Amino acid sequence: MNADAAVSVANLPFLSSRVLGLGPLRPQRGIALRLAELLLLGALVMGLGFYLEQQTGGQRHAQGWVFYVTMLCLLLTFAFPSFVWRYLRRGDV
Repeated sequence: MNADAAVSVANLPFLSSRVLGLGPLRPQRGIALRLAELLLLGALVMGLGFYLEQQTGGQRHAQGWVFYVTMLCLLLTFAFPSFVWRYLRRGDV
């Protein structure tokens, strides 16, 4: 379930013209705002993962910097198809 949430969240900033998918309509958002939105939503998915790990009855495992870098790389990989569609295929700037 958490992987599905990560894929959905990674593609949302590039497919939606709304801020965080819910906010006001802003069709001319720059790539910096979309990447910041991607990082924020990625942090929310990690929080969901930590919550689900805690709810299984075990302890939450401590994570080092490698975990967070890997999560960032996964988010960027998941977001690549919608990035290509938004900026390379459609030509939006």
